[in-house]
Amino acid sequence: MTSEASSFRAHHPSRVRRSILTVPAINDRALDKLTSLDCDAVIFDLEDSVAEDRKADARANLLNFLRDKDLGHRERIIRVNAADTVFHLEDMALVLNVLPDAVLLPKVEEPVTVQDVADLLGESDAADGLRIWAMIETPRGVLNAAAIASSGRTSDSRLDAFVVGLNDLRKATAIPAAPGRTYLVPYLMQVVLAARAYGLDVIDSVSNDFRDLEAFSNECGQGRAMGFDGKMLIHPAQIEPANRHFGPSDAAVAEARLVVDAFSDPAHAGLNVINIDGRMIERLHAEEAARLLAKVALLTARKDKP
Repeated sequence: MTSEASSFRAHHPSRVRRSILTVPAINDRALDKLTSLDCDAVIFDLEDSVAEDRKADARANLLNFLRDKDLGHRERIIRVNAADTVFHLEDMALVLNVLPDAVLLPKVEEPVTVQDVADLLGESDAADGLRIWAMIETPRGVLNAAAIASSGRTSDSRLDAFVVGLNDLRKATAIPAAPGRTYLVPYLMQVVLAARAYGLDVIDSVSNDFRDLEAFSNECGQGRAMGFDGKMLIHPAQIEPANRHFGPSDAAVAEARLVVDAFSDPAHAGLNVINIDGRMIERLHAEEAARLLAKVALLTARKDKP
C-alpha cells in the first residue's frame, strides 16, 4: 500500500469485516435472529430481496427493528435502492432517520453516484460516522473501479468499502457460475487493486449455494488469498467459515507482534529496514502488522464483553 493510501486508511476507524450477513428488511424471522449471530456486520436489504410492492413495508419494518434492537458490535449497513428508482429518496430518508453505520449503494458505475449521496448526507448534517459502501457488480463498475475508489480519497469523504456483486456481473458477462470462479478472477482482482490503491476495504461476493459449506469454505480461502477483507453472506451457516478464513491466524498474529516489537526497539529507531531472523523487514510491514493487531484487540474486547 502506498503511503498516501495508508494515511487515508488511517482517517477511517479500524473495523473487523470478516463476515457481512445480508438480510431482507422485510424478513422478521431473519431479523430476530441477528443478536445471536457472530457476524461482524449486517446488510439490511431494501433492494433486490424486496418486491416492489413491499418496499414501504420493508422500510417500516426496518425502522421499528433498528429502534428496538441493540446489535452490539455488529456494523449496521442499509442497502438502498438505486438513485434512478422511485424508492431511493424514501430509502435515504430512512437512513437519515435511523443513522446506521453505513449506506450501501447498488450497481455503482461512476464516482458521481457516491458523491451525490455524500452531498445529501452532508447537507443533512449526518454525522461523519455514517459511511458509504459501494457495490461493484456491473462491467462498467469494474472498469471504473479505480475512479470510483479515488472519489473516497478526500479527507471529508465517507466512502469506506467496495462490495463485489457477482450475480449481476455474471449475467452481464455471460460467465457461468463454476467452481473456482476462474474467468471472474481478473475482474475480482481489478476491484481489489482499486480498493487497495485508495485505502478502501473490499468485500467478496456472496456464494449462492449455502448448503455446500465445503465449496463455500474453498471460496473463502480463495477470497482471502486474493486480498479481500471479508465476504458477503446469505445464510448464518456461512458465518463460521468466513470468520475463520478472513480472521487473523495464530501464525499471522505472532509474526505481527514480532515485527511491531522489533521496530519498537530503541536500537532500531530511525531505521526503515531491519533484519529479523535473516529476513529483511521494512517499516511498512510494521504499519500493516499494527493494523492487524488493532483488529485482534477489537476481537478480544468483543469476547471480553458479557
